Amino acid sequence: MRGHFKIVRDLNLPAGDFAIFGSGPLIIRELITGSNDLDIICRGAAWEKVQSLGQVKYLPEYDVSIVAIGGDDITFGNQWGIGNPDIDALIDDAEMIEDLPFVQLRHVIDYKLLRASRKDLSHIEILEKAGFGELVSKAREDADR
Repeated sequence: MRGHFKIVRDLNLPAGDFAIFGSGPLIIRELITGSNDLDIICRGAAWEKVQSLGQVKYLPEYDVSIVAIGGDDITFGNQWGIGNPDIDALIDDAEMIEDLPFVQLRHVIDYKLLRASRKDLSHIEILEKAGFGELVSKAREDADR
């Protein structure tokens, strides 16, 4: 999976116009070993650039368009199909880790609690055991409001 991060670095996407979301922030922190893909949210110049790298595909089940590269292992989108996150805020609030922007864990936790798939809930357990229980508790409280 680390190779996926190198590919993204090598794309030289415009800074401030993308961030790695989904399981990526857990992978970079070595909380999980990997996933079958890497999800990246984009806007502006980054979205324009990735559209030149591959074919734009519409995913009707999520009502979003994506561009996939690397055999569909790395997907870029300018929307997120689950919930209604503010993509601009997620990108603006991203934290730099190993020279790449990652959506902050608090937002990843919000998404994983909302989606609540078996995989996402197992990631929540991993986060709690790794010392991020306070973030998880706050996200649960906010979701209950």
